[in-house]
Amino acid sequence: MSMASRYPAAWMEELRARNDIVQVISGYVGLKKSGRKYWGLCPFHGEKTASFSVDEERQLFYCFGCKASGDVISFLMEMDHLTFQEAVETLAERAHLPMPEMEDDPDYIRRRSQRERLLEANRQAAVYYHEMLFRTEGLPSLRYLKERGLDNAVIRKFGLGAAPDQWDALTKHLLAQGFTLEELSLAGLTVVKPAKNGESSPRAFDMFRNRAIFPIIDMNRNVLAFGGRSLGKQEPKYLNTSDTPVFNKRRGVYAANLLRQQRHLDQVILVEGYMDVVALTQYGIPGVCATLGTAFTNEQARLLKRFAPEVHLAYDGDSAGQHAILRGLDILEQEGIPVRVLGFPDGLDPDEFIRRDGAEGFRKLPRLTPATYRLRRLRDQFDLSDPEKRVQFARKAAAVLEALDPVEREAHLNALTIETGFAREVLLEQMDVHHKSSGGSDRSGEPRNPVSRPPARRSASPPVSEETVAEEQLLGILASGQIPKDIVEEKDFGDEELKSLYVNLSSGVSVQDLVSYAPDESSRSRYTRILMAPPAKDTDELIAMAHECVNRIRKSKLKKELQQLVERAAQASGEEADAMMRKAQEISRQLSLYSGSGVSP
Repeated sequence: MSMASRYPAAWMEELRARNDIVQVISGYVGLKKSGRKYWGLCPFHGEKTASFSVDEERQLFYCFGCKASGDVISFLMEMDHLTFQEAVETLAERAHLPMPEMEDDPDYIRRRSQRERLLEANRQAAVYYHEMLFRTEGLPSLRYLKERGLDNAVIRKFGLGAAPDQWDALTKHLLAQGFTLEELSLAGLTVVKPAKNGESSPRAFDMFRNRAIFPIIDMNRNVLAFGGRSLGKQEPKYLNTSDTPVFNKRRGVYAANLLRQQRHLDQVILVEGYMDVVALTQYGIPGVCATLGTAFTNEQARLLKRFAPEVHLAYDGDSAGQHAILRGLDILEQEGIPVRVLGFPDGLDPDEFIRRDGAEGFRKLPRLTPATYRLRRLRDQFDLSDPEKRVQFARKAAAVLEALDPVEREAHLNALTIETGFAREVLLEQMDVHHKSSGGSDRSGEPRNPVSRPPARRSASPPVSEETVAEEQLLGILASGQIPKDIVEEKDFGDEELKSLYVNLSSGVSVQDLVSYAPDESSRSRYTRILMAPPAKDTDELIAMAHECVNRIRKSKLKKELQQLVERAAQASGEEADAMMRKAQEISRQLSLYSGSGVSP
């Protein structure tokens, strides 16, 4: 395994020093210190007892439940679904650490340069749109925003803008600033069509025309993309930038930059539309964000968990909004995030409601538990005066209750008994029937998209030999840096992967680099488990442990060699058999030297 890195070792060391693993992971997971380590609930699998450990001294994490492991870089890679390079760049931005020049990697230089150019094009486009809003060309957009009740302060807070009703106004502006058509096309700002017969150059026109503009800004204040609301009969009514080299709509949320500025939020309020976010924020409602023109995703759920311990869904009251709530409940529960549903009356959306009832009315809205919401939605679908419909309702409601904890189930069970007229014992029996027959259907009994957590990526490790166990323990001791390296030799390692680890440790490669550049997830998990092994309290004890491991390894090898010799001697004859037996006696003598004393022969 080569440890050659495209990043200078000194720069990587500085990157990790500025991004303490405890501080970074604390942005996602609640950690408490116990002994040498910090502990919390694993963000990669559902659990009720903390088995996720973070070693501040070695700057590594390890979950004893699902075996997720690594350093601060690999944590971000798994948590935010980033490539190694993206995770490094994210940490560099977090620490305000300039990226190094990578003269040995032309492809990296090209991609980094491209990203910087696209982000700059988006930034200048956002400035252009915002300035245009207060000019004659932007009056239709400004009029629309004012009619929606927005004041200048909130317009500036979100950087709202106007795309004029012209074919290529923005394109011409950015070309004059030195950007190319290829860059503007990659950024999603310009649509480029091939030249027709007789034309000397391709046709280019603005992606957004005659629309109110909503810049999409990330946590690091980079303008990634835009959303545009049509001002006339132009379709679609809402238009969003497609995925680009700097933008993935599944991973972010609208107003992420503002969420990051708000500390100690009790909950994040997730809405459907950008205007809902702006309106609620203007009325003083904190922690509001929206999805980016797509259905809610697991990636977005994990992002929201960074900002608050709970998510409240404030979706529209129409059929599409109610369906989106069910999907959101499923995803948030899969990610282990407490969730509530805001109950809007009369089918209003959040923007309409807050303009009618104000912030006080919004704060008084009922916050429904997932079970309460699912039961209410079921109740609305059945005429309970019809005995047949009442039976259907009871069956589906029992499926909802079956998934609850005993206390919440009891509260709903009493109400369900009154509503349906069925005896408590009958409903309990129906829950048992559903539990036995359930094949993964939705708790509401309705069909749903099979949105689930990724399949288990880590399987149980196969049994390992005593020799391999000793080799792993020895590497953990070596990683402490407290014992002389000459206690161990390369030949002591029979496992090729462990031998490679030893060679790299001996040549001065850091524990963090060993983990970061592991060839695959299985290896990274193994490296972390080995290298996070707790060291002894003092150097003398570590040296004694190292000698013991070396002796166990060498003794195990001699036993194998002895067994093979005896088996071969049994099949041999004459001088060959005698030679083998003499060799076997010599090995037996060497084995006897390992008994009792901790000193290698």
